[in-house]
Amino acid sequence: MTRADTPLIRPLARLMLALSTALACAGAAAQSDPAQYPAAATGFLDEELPKMATAVAERDRDYFEAAMGRIVAFSEDWGFKSHANPALAGYRMCTDAVSDFVIVGLCKLMPNGSECEPGLAPRFEANRQQCRQAARR
Repeated sequence: MTRADTPLIRPLARLMLALSTALACAGAAAQSDPAQYPAAATGFLDEELPKMATAVAERDRDYFEAAMGRIVAFSEDWGFKSHANPALAGYRMCTDAVSDFVIVGLCKLMPNGSECEPGLAPRFEANRQQCRQAARR
């Protein structure tokens, strides 16, 4: 870790804590047909990923706070966690992809962060592709 990465460690940890807390508190009732969830998650990621790429290129940390709010809103709309909406349990790859995308982006800004395990980005991509395939069915 370089000295330049140090200011990002605490915000990354706070962001991860906020994400896990928000997802754990997501609403129990989904607003839409669970079969449409993979398409919605894919659309959400397709919209967010170009924005995240720009934020990473510009080293814009503010994007990640705003993205966290959008994740929370998305999760509340769908009753995101499988214990809150059991109908989504079969789409764990989608919930994992939505949950992980902000951390993957932050790890591009700060690759030496403790949350930046080597398997995170490939796992995110695998989940995203599986979610996309489920959306096509």
